[in-house]
Amino acid sequence: MNFYLTDRWQTMDKKEPSRILIFGKNGQVGYELCRTLSTLGEIRAIDIDECDLTDKNSILENLNGYRPTIIANAAAYTAVDKAESERELAFKLNAEAPGIMADWAKKNHALMIHYSTDYVFDGTKKEPWTEEDKPNPLNVYGESKLAGDINIQDSGCNHFIFRTSWVYGARGKNFYLTMRRLLQEKDEIKVVNDQYGAPTWCRTIAEASSQVLSQISSPLLRFDEETLNKLSGIYNLTSSGITTWYDFTNAIKTKLITEQFCKLAEILPVSTANYQLPASRPLYSVLKCLKISQIFGIVLNDTNDTLYFV
Repeated sequence: MNFYLTDRWQTMDKKEPSRILIFGKNGQVGYELCRTLSTLGEIRAIDIDECDLTDKNSILENLNGYRPTIIANAAAYTAVDKAESERELAFKLNAEAPGIMADWAKKNHALMIHYSTDYVFDGTKKEPWTEEDKPNPLNVYGESKLAGDINIQDSGCNHFIFRTSWVYGARGKNFYLTMRRLLQEKDEIKVVNDQYGAPTWCRTIAEASSQVLSQISSPLLRFDEETLNKLSGIYNLTSSGITTWYDFTNAIKTKLITEQFCKLAEILPVSTANYQLPASRPLYSVLKCLKISQIFGIVLNDTNDTLYFV
């Protein structure tokens, strides 16, 4: 597929492949992006050993060295509780680094793909949050991610910011893998039952990202920059459905039983008020994904259905 903006757009018929630079190749979403985006162009994927995201010069060195037409930033500081005591580092990785990438994208006519979070909201609504709702993060992690969203928007580059939630997968550190381990190691575990959201498989996030890029770079569509500018913005991107951490853990236990695990921990529900952590969490962070459905025809499966593919 070919994808070019402004002056690069004019070379589209030359069939030069897009150059896609993926930041965070070892993360959950980044790992999957390396596979799903490989059909759309030439891929270069990097991580902390190749780029220090706290160092502006390191970021620019990688951007100038590869000169991507598409930047996919899947790197982030995601330790929600630890961020409360590492505010500066969280903001460097989640706010400043994406801003540097976005400024480069604007100057060099590249498209930026970025991943945000449901934790930019305070959880006080009783219905799914839309892209137009006003963010009000409760913790440092959410504040830093929101700052990154704003920096990208303020840069003026063409961009897609995908807000997702409760990301899990078969590798890395995530709730799903933690619960799989604890269910096998403990006699009982306590899990919060009054926080509502939509656990989202990292692979479906990557596949949806690929679908969006495939559509906007299709030879049949060939969106011009003006149209792309109108499409730029924030898109909620999560699994369908709604659950709690407690119910999600029960679904994980059911999956383990089907995998022939016999002795598993008892799961005890507990309220957020009785399960104190350094960082506050929104009680209701379900995202409404109507926008990406209407524009790109993308609807992710129900989280309980997706779980069994992991």
